[in-house]
Amino acid sequence: MRGLTRSAALVAGALFISVAAAEAGWQDAATPFDVKRLSQLDESRSKGLSELSSGQVSGDAAAMREIASAPAQNISASELTGSWRCRTMKLGGVVSVSYAWFNCRISGHGGRLYFEKTSGSQRISGYLYPGDGGGFVLLGAWTVKGEPKRVYSGSNPGYGAESTPDDAIGLLSGLGGSHAKIEFPYPVQESTFDVMELKR
Repeated sequence: MRGLTRSAALVAGALFISVAAAEAGWQDAATPFDVKRLSQLDESRSKGLSELSSGQVSGDAAAMREIASAPAQNISASELTGSWRCRTMKLGGVVSVSYAWFNCRISGHGGRLYFEKTSGSQRISGYLYPGDGGGFVLLGAWTVKGEPKRVYSGSNPGYGAESTPDDAIGLLSGLGGSHAKIEFPYPVQESTFDVMELKR
């Protein structure tokens, strides 16, 4: 009887740890650098749009402005799950650029939502966490096609460095219908503000 009680306690403990991990907030998994970056989302977007208007542009400036400026809407996990077309737009820096459409996917993975860009030379993947004011926070990492998939560094970026060029934090929001976007404030490289448009 004592053995059964101990086994039951171990199972209960394991279930508690599993549930706690699944329900952990994004702040528990993010680096302090990325928590700060996300808090500056509005500022980053505003600066990126300003630099888009005054700097060099390669690609569809009107689309960049429209998607970056579009009001965010709530979107549910069930609406997100499945395959998407996606394109990245980089605002600010030396030149603002919009890229071609590629493939992305959102699926269940370990009891959580998992985002991945599955085509193109630049890939990104990571877990989605419920955001504080709606939407989902993406904690992901960039990978070049053909290289092993990188994971978000969490609390140990670059052996003590404040940030790594591979880490990415973004806010995924709905845009109505089968349309969404992920906003990336102050990317470590190249631009001032990035936004990825998602469409079905």
